Amino acid sequence: MMAKADDRMVMLVLPAPSRIDFDKLKGLLGVKDVRLAKEEEFGGIFPDCNLGAMPPFGNLYDIPVYVDTSLTEDLEIVFQAGTHRDTMKIRYADYARLVNPKIGRFAIHP
Repeated sequence: MMAKADDRMVMLVLPAPSRIDFDKLKGLLGVKDVRLAKEEEFGGIFPDCNLGAMPPFGNLYDIPVYVDTSLTEDLEIVFQAGTHRDTMKIRYADYARLVNPKIGRFAIHP
């Protein structure tokens, strides 16, 4: 997911059925205001991806990436690979090594 944190864009990676706890996220990011970004705000950042289907590699686009702590416990993660039809599965340890995301608790789990 993409969020607007004060005046900057950030990428949030969390389990699909989870929701964002915006109060926790504000604390983690150290910002006064945070909200989900509108597609028109970030579409141009990912020109090689379908709108809303970008993979969680914000680092390739100079976007900070934040992963909810719960994902660090999974052996593998699955995500969209740039289109709404293609997915990719990767070991979480490999993902963390490639992206070097910041880790924190910001998800509400069902």
